[in-house]
Amino acid sequence: MEKTYFAHETAVIDEGCTIGKGTKIWHFSHIMSGCEIGESCNIGQNVVVSPGVKLGRNVKVQNNVSIYTGVICEDDVFLGPSMVFTNVINPRSAINRKSEYLTTLVKRSATIGANATIVCGVTLGEFSFVGAGAVVTKDVKPYALVVGNPARQIGWMSEYGHRLEFNSDGVAVCPESGQKYKLENNQVFRID
Repeated sequence: MEKTYFAHETAVIDEGCTIGKGTKIWHFSHIMSGCEIGESCNIGQNVVVSPGVKLGRNVKVQNNVSIYTGVICEDDVFLGPSMVFTNVINPRSAINRKSEYLTTLVKRSATIGANATIVCGVTLGEFSFVGAGAVVTKDVKPYALVVGNPARQIGWMSEYGHRLEFNSDGVAVCPESGQKYKLENNQVFRID
């Protein structure tokens, strides 16, 4: 069967993984058996994708990211350079806790900035934005902007990745796309 993706000659691709058409896998990355990578993804240098991981379509994984068992990334997710996922809440070297892996769900079009850490068991909402270096220990709402350690919400982001400024009617306009958003009951949704 003809390969429909690109893998650099230094990449290690184990048997039993699924890799979508048009995906690119770069230098020194390891794609392990049992993982699923969608179409048109870009897997940077020195990336590990562990068994059971699911990456949707058009996921961008920057250099030096390890995506551990239990992580699911939906379509159009961005994983910044050297960001970190965990999969056990209380790891100990001498105790095997593989049966205790927690699921981390990164919803459609979320962005995780460089050197951020995502503690296992959380959900990052659609179009959420995790700032560089943040440590996320709880769920993040759709469109929310979180920063710091521990991460706290400081605002809202548009689908194009711009900070939203809401008027007195609770409406904001993305400066790049012109899309309008409504803030209501501490939730944001697009209104056009």
